[in-house]
Amino acid sequence: MKNTLLLLIVILPLIAFSQSKRITLTEAISIAQKQSPDYKRNLNINQASYWRFKNYKAGFLPQLKLNATLPEFSNSIRRQTNDAGQDIFVNQNQLLLSGSLSLSQNIPYTGGTLSLSSNLEKVDLFGNSNITSYSVVPFSISYSQNSLFYNSFRWDKKIEPLIYEESRRDFIETMEQISINTCQRYFSLLKAQMQLKIAQKNLSNQDTLYQISQGRFKMGKIAENELLQMELSLLNSKNNVTTNTIELKRTSQNIARYLELDSENVELGVPNELPLFEVDVEKAIEEAQSNRKAVIEFRRKRLQAENELARAKGNNKLEMNLTANLGISQNGNDFNNLFNNYNKQQFVSLSIGIPIFDWGISKSERKMAEANLDLTNNDIDQDKQEFEQEIYLHVLNWSSKRDFLTTSQKAKEIADKSYEITKKRYVLGKVTITDLNISQEKKDLAVVIYLNSLQAFWVDYYILRQLTLYDFINDKKIEVDDILYD
Repeated sequence: MKNTLLLLIVILPLIAFSQSKRITLTEAISIAQKQSPDYKRNLNINQASYWRFKNYKAGFLPQLKLNATLPEFSNSIRRQTNDAGQDIFVNQNQLLLSGSLSLSQNIPYTGGTLSLSSNLEKVDLFGNSNITSYSVVPFSISYSQNSLFYNSFRWDKKIEPLIYEESRRDFIETMEQISINTCQRYFSLLKAQMQLKIAQKNLSNQDTLYQISQGRFKMGKIAENELLQMELSLLNSKNNVTTNTIELKRTSQNIARYLELDSENVELGVPNELPLFEVDVEKAIEEAQSNRKAVIEFRRKRLQAENELARAKGNNKLEMNLTANLGISQNGNDFNNLFNNYNKQQFVSLSIGIPIFDWGISKSERKMAEANLDLTNNDIDQDKQEFEQEIYLHVLNWSSKRDFLTTSQKAKEIADKSYEITKKRYVLGKVTITDLNISQEKKDLAVVIYLNSLQAFWVDYYILRQLTLYDFINDKKIEVDDILYD
């Protein structure tokens, strides 16, 4: 019964692996960059930025608009003021129909809006005598500008393209972050799979050694304490198999959920080492400054702070608003005579506001904007230094990862051979159970160190790509061309 249970513990996970889907690290990253939750969220964010930029550009194109009132009926008593300045109540029983067509264009060079419009109205008065009257404005040209000293359109033309470019680069950086996230989940499952196989192999070895120890104990060649130590090792091996089986289940679910796979039974292959390539620090910093969103972010933050300062200066010293209108109009009771002998329609208004005493509000707003600009410049200078330092340190760290991986792989091979030799010597009775346990612990620890170094090697590689947005293997910039917009 005991041997049957042991056989099931070892064989069942192997049967599950034989029925599982095998994928590589490259395949896992490719899947994650097409259907993972992080990719879908990244695509939605980028699409929102795209349509924001489209909306900004459309704001500088002519806007044609139709307004209509169809109809407005009123039958009520209303209070009005007559020519003598008296309030009287009159009965209003009328039907109003109106329509207007307007074409407007924002002027980025001045900050104002130019409009061309046409309007037609009809009013039917009901009561003792039915009267119909018309009013028409064939064309009217108007221009309005809220401030002569601050042009928001000019600042938008500087800032909005940077916001869009920043979002585009952020999309690429997030795609590389997806690679990092996938790599971490991949190696978590890979380590669980390999550690389970090691635990199963250790259990099989411990069971064999325990059977040998029982025979040697009956022959009086070993003490009872050594047999008990061997039995304890066997029980610990069974517990390790159970623990690693649960960990395998957890990590399998984790990566299957992230990749949105149909099955949790996934078997992973050990990634091969990357081709040899050198990463020059100056080259890495140069590419990062050319490709990363942080460089655009620095410029955007400075421009936004300068924009706020310009707004504070333009609106707090002297306010000047301009409104002008030029057109023709006509009204009457006969529709056929509306388009003759037009009346001129002219209007110009220039309003000025000069703050004389405002308890320092204008000055404080200007000073706050100036302080915010200085703070932004200081933060940008600090962020630039940290930006370059991060890349510099990571390149130095990356250069040591391959050597460390090679060393840990060699240490694993030595530990495996040492354990096999120690196990054979234990069977021959030349070493104690303590020596065998120590050798096994070193072997298992060497495997863990190797897997951790392999994970660090690949994760750091994708971090290097994210920090520079540059593919050093193929010597080209990293770009994403599969962004779709509906």
